[in-house]
Parts: sequence; structure tokens; C-alpha cells
Amino acid sequence: MSQRGFDLTQLRTFVAVAESGSVSAGAERVFLSQSSVSEQLKKLEERAGQPLFVRSKQGVSATHAGSRLLDHARRIIAMSEAAFEDLQGRSLDGELRIAITDYYRPHDIARILKTFSEQHPRLKLHVTVLPSAVIDSSAGDDASFDIGLSLRLVTGSARGAGRRSGAPGIVVRREKLLWVSAADSSPRPATPYPLVLLPSSCQLQRFVVKLLDEHKVPYVVSHSASGVAGLQLALKAGLGISCLNESSIGGGVVACPASVGLPALPAVEFHLLPGRIGESERVSNARTALMRLFS
Repeated sequence: MSQRGFDLTQLRTFVAVAESGSVSAGAERVFLSQSSVSEQLKKLEERAGQPLFVRSKQGVSATHAGSRLLDHARRIIAMSEAAFEDLQGRSLDGELRIAITDYYRPHDIARILKTFSEQHPRLKLHVTVLPSAVIDSSAGDDASFDIGLSLRLVTGSARGAGRRSGAPGIVVRREKLLWVSAADSSPRPATPYPLVLLPSSCQLQRFVVKLLDEHKVPYVVSHSASGVAGLQLALKAGLGISCLNESSIGGGVVACPASVGLPALPAVEFHLLPGRIGESERVSNARTALMRLFS
């Protein structure tokens, strides 16, 4: 009797590459060599009987068949992990309150949380989007959430690691911070630079203003947005320049060329706040499960 269906390991690799946009980045996510990942993708495409990726110098993008398989693969992996957690006695139920910075993968966060819900169908999620400063300052026992994910700047350097702002946390992701503007805007904006900013409660925006002041770069605040989504819209509309982490850069927005002359930016990290003393096993297990999805 011939085998039917797909290999779960190959599907995991396929999802990693599809979400990362390149074989090399996907290989890092699944801790395999590029040659091993390429071999798995080749076998998966042979199994599917059709190409799943279009390959170019910029990376890979899913074909129509690849996009269809990607939806199935995510559900299959989620169901597999849910079954494993259930048999291990770690299936979650009850309610869970999560606070997340809106800089964290805004184009992917809905899918990530949907996957988490599918893995733990008896768990009721309450998700709040908050500024990182609020998340970090509300980390005590009286916080309005059980698990928090905040953005931290990595400034300075100490043996290549850098100094992180804020209290210690679990680093789940590190990204570049980039100056960005509308894709169809002039490659060299007029000075003073028109800035699109968030309110001063955002630590990243405060850092940007301070950095420009320190480097004596002329600027004027051309637009103020209430959140990252509004910031993206203002940038896409050509209202000015700003800085965003890599995963926040959406369609119609591109990184400014280095020749523009803006000061270099540090990296940013996303931190899961550490567990509180005496927190429930349910919350601890949920943090561990989310750590895998957030990375």
C-alpha cells in the first residue's frame, strides 16, 4: 500500500522557508544546513508533484500551489503539536491575557495567535496591544496581563552583544532597525527631514528624536500617528520618513539608502517578560508554548 500524505518534518521546513522568504533564513529557523533544507524541499515538491516556490536572487516566494499547501501545513503542524501537548498533560485551558507591542511582526501576528489558539482550543485568549514602556512598567503582580512581549533597543556594544534597555527578559527575536520612507518617494528627502512619529510614550520614537538631535540632523515632525499601523499608512502616503524594525515594513514602504546621510540605528529585540513568582502552571506552560511561536 503506497504512502499517502506529507512528511511532517518536510512540512515544518517548508513553512520556515515560506515565512522567512529564503532558504538560508529558513535553515536558521529549523537549525539545519542549507543543503539539508534544499534536499527536503526537493523531496516535498516531488511528493506534491508540482513546484512550491519561485526562486530568485531576492529569495523565494510561494507558487499558487505553495500558498495552498502553506495553509494546510500550518494547520497540520498546529494539530500535531496540540495532540502532543494534550498527551503530555500540558494542554491549556481557562483564560490567558497577553499584552503585545504593535511593532512585533504586525503582518504575521494574527496568524501566530490563530496557530496558538488552534494548538490550545480550550484556552480563551485576551490580547491587548500596548506600548512597550507600558508593558515593561506593568510587569508586577498587579499587571493587567499574564504574559507580555515588548520591544527593547540594543545600544552600545559589549563584546558584540550590546546593552539592552529595560529589565531582563527572554529574547525571542532580534531585528534590524531601519530608516524607511515611501517606495515611490525621492531617494534623497529634502531637509529638514520630514519625520513621521508615534506619541512620545513610545521609547523607540523618543530614541529617534534624541539620536537626530545628538547628530545635529535637521528635521520637522510632519505627521503624528497613534500606532504602528497609522505610521505605516503615513509612510506609504509619502508624508515623511521614520524608522521601523524589519518585520514592520509593509508594502509600499522601503528602507532609505545609506547615502541619505541619516545616523546609524541600533538593533531591536523582542522580549517575553519572565514569569512572576507564584504564577500558575498554566501561564508558565503558555509562555513556553508562545516562545516557540514568537521566535
